[in-house]
Amino acid sequence: MERTSAACAMEWSIDLEKGLRSKKSGQSLEAILQIGRKLEQWDREPAINMAQCNMFGLIPGEDRLFANTILLRLGDAFSSGDKQTKLCVVKVFLLLLRNRKKRSSQQDGVLFKCSLENRLELLRRVKYVFDTGDVESRSLALVLFGCWADIAKDSADIRFLVLSSLVSCDVLQVEASLFAGGFFCELSDDFASILLEILVNMVTSSETPSTVRLAGVRAFAKMGCSTSHARKAYKAGLKLVLSSSEEDFLVAMLISLSKLAAKSACLISGQVGWLFSYLTQDKPLLLQATALKCIHYIIVKGMCHFPASLVSIKTLVSMLDESEFPPALQCGALQILRKVLLYNLPTMPCANMLKFSELLTILEKATQSLIMAKRLLATRILVDISGKLMGRNEGEFDGVDSTALASRVISMVIDQIHLLIKPVPGFHHLDTEMDQEGRSLLSLLLLVVKKYPDLGGMVLDKICLLTEHIVNMHGQLTGTAEPELSGREILESREPNNKVITSKLFLCMSKLVVACLENLNESGAITTQILDKVEFLVKHVQRCSLLDISMNIVYTFMLHSSITYCMMFSEIDKNDILDGKLFIPLQGYLIQHEIVTLECAKNLLERKDNWSAYRIGKYAACHGAWFTAAFIFEHLTLMVQSDTKYQWFKSLSEFAHSERKIQLLNLPEEHCFPLVNSLEINKTGVIPFTDDLGVGKGTDWKLRLPNNVENLIQACNSLRSSEETMGAIIISDHALSFQRWFLALRTKVLESVGDILKLYCVPLTHDNISNDGQVEDSTVVESPRFLLTSVASSLTQISFRLNGLAREFDLIAASFMGIDKKSLEIISSQALSCSLLAFSTGFSLFFPELYIRMSRECLHGMLIQDLVWRLQQIDCETSTKLGFLWKFCRRPKISLLQSRNQMLNVSCEATCLLTACRYAVTGVVDLHNDANRVHEDEISHRVTKNGLQLLLDIITKWLLIPFRTPNHFFRVRYDGEFFYLLQSSAWSYLP
Repeated sequence: MERTSAACAMEWSIDLEKGLRSKKSGQSLEAILQIGRKLEQWDREPAINMAQCNMFGLIPGEDRLFANTILLRLGDAFSSGDKQTKLCVVKVFLLLLRNRKKRSSQQDGVLFKCSLENRLELLRRVKYVFDTGDVESRSLALVLFGCWADIAKDSADIRFLVLSSLVSCDVLQVEASLFAGGFFCELSDDFASILLEILVNMVTSSETPSTVRLAGVRAFAKMGCSTSHARKAYKAGLKLVLSSSEEDFLVAMLISLSKLAAKSACLISGQVGWLFSYLTQDKPLLLQATALKCIHYIIVKGMCHFPASLVSIKTLVSMLDESEFPPALQCGALQILRKVLLYNLPTMPCANMLKFSELLTILEKATQSLIMAKRLLATRILVDISGKLMGRNEGEFDGVDSTALASRVISMVIDQIHLLIKPVPGFHHLDTEMDQEGRSLLSLLLLVVKKYPDLGGMVLDKICLLTEHIVNMHGQLTGTAEPELSGREILESREPNNKVITSKLFLCMSKLVVACLENLNESGAITTQILDKVEFLVKHVQRCSLLDISMNIVYTFMLHSSITYCMMFSEIDKNDILDGKLFIPLQGYLIQHEIVTLECAKNLLERKDNWSAYRIGKYAACHGAWFTAAFIFEHLTLMVQSDTKYQWFKSLSEFAHSERKIQLLNLPEEHCFPLVNSLEINKTGVIPFTDDLGVGKGTDWKLRLPNNVENLIQACNSLRSSEETMGAIIISDHALSFQRWFLALRTKVLESVGDILKLYCVPLTHDNISNDGQVEDSTVVESPRFLLTSVASSLTQISFRLNGLAREFDLIAASFMGIDKKSLEIISSQALSCSLLAFSTGFSLFFPELYIRMSRECLHGMLIQDLVWRLQQIDCETSTKLGFLWKFCRRPKISLLQSRNQMLNVSCEATCLLTACRYAVTGVVDLHNDANRVHEDEISHRVTKNGLQLLLDIITKWLLIPFRTPNHFFRVRYDGEFFYLLQSSAWSYLP
């Protein structure tokens, strides 16, 4: 587990002391700013508990001790340092103040780790600066008092200093006292009442400088300690507004009163109505813009939303006229209109809004605006409306059908993307704007697809047409475009505007296609025609000269992996798919995919684009394309001379080699040899592919079982070697702890699967095999009953081991900070896989008649409990079916604590895994039903054979799902150095 801030506090305190004592110019200032960033990190972390203290060897209370030391050293630096030092200390506490505002609890920050005596000592040191310093020092001291208002609010001396400074003749000191006073007002009604009277007199006085008046107006926003005082301050501020016509004053007061109203529900409606009165053409544009910002702030931050009215909607719609209002006001009006419709559309009476068809027409017109922000906002509103109308009665909204509206939105968004990438003579988009708009439009299209999965086919049709148009527009084939240049040089030699952005949009479009396929897959709507459309996309992308090779591979990886998962879903669940929608051979498709990607990878390496090759290798490993990953990593291993980099690539190569062996378990040799021969990999690879093929024994898993067990053992050896190689890399402590742990878990899982398959070879039953490889009949081997119980006992032990591995995957997900969401999903899938294997192994020979008293206490109840917990939020039907098994085993007396590593997102990969879970649970339940119907003397023959066959089928289906590496696996400290190292000019020279 990574060290927390509390565990680093002693080291930080020592570093701060060294920095403050340093004689180097600027070293002390840098030390203060560095400790500020560290305290900010500490401020965000929860309080350390006893378990963490034991883990890091801390004495309880040690973190508070060093927090006291750090804060007192900062106080000393403020009291004895020069103005620059004082300013740096103030910046540190302003940063902590900003973080403290974001937290719900104000009493758990670093400042409150300081003891009461030390807090008072801090206040005394700062007060000393106030009493003896000049104007700037006094102002900085006041700012610190404001940052420390939580600990200074009860000090009468400090409160008096803040109030007395309001009448100072120095403007800087008055402004600082207003800053501090505002924070005291948030904590004390008594202080707020006194300050309110002073503010009213200060703002209305003609002798008050304008800067002080504006600072006083801003302080009104802090008067919300209680609801009663907020109303009092609001009324006082409203009177000041009505008696003034100064624009700057009105702008500041609109903002302050809006912040004040957002804190009290009873003030929101009146404040919003008052703000709408400023949205007229007779008001200055600055006031209109401020009013819009304030309305938006109240909607977002207020306790409740205000009810929409016909007047408010008409006012907002009228501001969309491009000839009368500047773009900023139009976009502000659209933002508010979106919030109003989102909050009120489900319950809004028709009398309170425009005719719905008229409103849609206005919004569709806004999507054609020349202003990018306005186009995107209007499109977003239409997307949101289509989502809110789903399932509603057409008569409620002028007969507008939600699905028809969603279809219109899809067509409109595709048309906008088409116009975006189409070169228009005399009109040039900025690259950043094209990129931003294209990504935004595709993300909006993804929202529509998620709401309306049935429209996924329509989206695929339109993307196919768009892709064909782009490919035809850019014309040439990849093979005819400057073959002597690298992919990056080809792009740099072309016109950057439009082409590079269009290539980026290709990647975004691939994510959209993947999402469509996932939605169609979940709804069971995948057909051969849909997969043909995606194949059409892949082929066109491979022909497009717009993309360089590395982007081409990434794009095809994403599309091919989605097709693979859809086909795997059909393969795993083929017993349930009776309509014949999918009859594509999975094995042949996988080989075809690998041949294409290997050809592209080979071209990258021939062009010496090593950095792109490394990134593609990482991407291949993260998507389960282990042939490509192994090919790239093996070649890169030969190119480095640095020991550290060589060990890293060697470890990756061994890892990919082992996973390549696992993939070959489900591929017949007649499909594998074309893959090897197509690129002659056995001549160029470090580890020849032919070593993985072994000696074939047919296509049936039973017939190839001994060979498959041997391949599993070799894969485990490669994984173990990969872990050992990575352990030899000499870098900072714990830098590769995630990678080594993950490899060790993968090794243990495969070892457990190998142990299961070894037990399957035990001659409990004997199949008579004819010369053509067909099973003719089965007979029971006349073996002692203890052989059966021994196998069952071994399976129970393996099941217990796999259940522990599932929990260890949970632990690895919880032990490292900063793991990305996708990596967490992959780790969660691995935990579910282990739970599935543990359940299947434990129940394959678990029957009341065969129950072994020596088995572990309540193990089978633990297996049910663990699998139910992992499935309950994503597959309720299977979770319910698991409850049938409680009658055969004992419930655990104590529910085991579960981690937060629970799978919540059902991707294509998760769908295949859930299908395997559904198959396993259904098979186990059927086995028990079958066991109850047969006589005891038949159990050893029929039920035992069926149980072992079910376990073999489940393992076979599990092995069909490609193993994917989490992105976090490649997050290493020196990863950024590869960009320079992997360039051809520096490849062989760096140590």
